[in-house]
Amino acid sequence: EDAIKSRLLGPWPVVAAWAVGGVAILVLEPRLRRGAGSTRLEQIAPRQALLIGLAQIVALWPGTSRSLMTILAALAVGLTLAAAVEFSFLMGLATLGAATTYELAVNGGELFEIYGWTAPLIGLAVSFVAAAVAVKWLVSYLQRHSLAIFGWYRLALAAVVGSLVLTGAI
Repeated sequence: EDAIKSRLLGPWPVVAAWAVGGVAILVLEPRLRRGAGSTRLEQIAPRQALLIGLAQIVALWPGTSRSLMTILAALAVGLTLAAAVEFSFLMGLATLGAATTYELAVNGGELFEIYGWTAPLIGLAVSFVAAAVAVKWLVSYLQRHSLAIFGWYRLALAAVVGSLVLTGAI
């Protein structure tokens, strides 16, 4: 954690991650989609799951999307697009659930002291429902469209933030 924060947590590494991710989407996604496999969510083999999980290591680079890495890796190992998005959600649930549990163990007392129990539990429930709705929408969207809009978004964001950093605005 300290090594990543000291080397990669700054404006330029994040801008670079956005740009690299945008290019990766625009270059890789059409190729992976054309060769998309037929493996459904309930058919994922342990080797496929391991490879997808290992791809998330790249997402330790701040500005890199964990879900992007998961979806592209899932397509690369033969999952259908719908299975890739759903698996990304499930991996996020496990990964973010573990991170949240760790943070609660370290700083939970302070959180509940400030906000009580009700607000965090409501936030957890609402975020879970919002994530489920977002995944359902994204699967539907990606059945008709490519990920290209997300690639262009990342490139535009990198250009805008990079320009702001260069001019000293941020």
